[in-house]
Amino acid sequence: MSGRLLLIGIGCGDPEHLTLRAARAIAELDVLFVVTKGRGPDDELVGLRRELVRRHRPPGAPLREVELADPPRPWRTAPDYAEAVATWRAGRAALWRAALADITDGRTGGFLVWGDPSLYESTLAVVQEVREGLALELEVIPGVSSVHALTARHAIPLNRVGGAVQIMPARRLAAHGMPDDVDDVVVMLDPDCAFTTLDPDGLDIHWGAFVGTPDELLLAGPLAQTGPRIVSARAAAKARKGWMFDLYLLRRR
Repeated sequence: MSGRLLLIGIGCGDPEHLTLRAARAIAELDVLFVVTKGRGPDDELVGLRRELVRRHRPPGAPLREVELADPPRPWRTAPDYAEAVATWRAGRAALWRAALADITDGRTGGFLVWGDPSLYESTLAVVQEVREGLALELEVIPGVSSVHALTARHAIPLNRVGGAVQIMPARRLAAHGMPDDVDDVVVMLDPDCAFTTLDPDGLDIHWGAFVGTPDELLLAGPLAQTGPRIVSARAAAKARKGWMFDLYLLRRR
């Protein structure tokens, strides 16, 4: 009998962002896979996942937890970014393939995925790669993405009438700037404040860090005035917590 694998989107920090389907899926798990990275946010983010499990499983229901130690992520300093990412993905895939092979006989395993499993999250891509040859039925349960949490907290729409929205990593913004034909750009994975490389004239920014958590920070306004405030607030928060998770929407007026 084949097993089931659930990728459960859990939102980006607010326990009340968990959907009813996600809560039911947590209760269905026999095995919980926990990816550990051995750094600052690890204990906090893993702790949140375990708290969600505690809240949404019947008391005393058995659950086996399998920790998957993530390979190092060297690409910020590697000379070949693409090769560094490929090496990391290969190491992660090998580890996960061995662990997922144990999900058989009708049992259900799952990952609690930060935000939404389909948006700038590698869990789904790696699972699709490694499940070939495994008797696993895959179900993806969407979650509240950090993008939607950000716009909700700023009380703004993500798109404007008739307009397009682009979501990109900061490396692309730093290399190419704002797209000529898109006026609303969401930027993720930005350790170096790539918005500081732009001509701020005519641009607004809506920024959020640790969105949905008790440590949430929000700033918005014209990029020329708000950008320096974000740089300062971001540095102070990272120094205090030891890690940073933030994103922002750049919008042409």
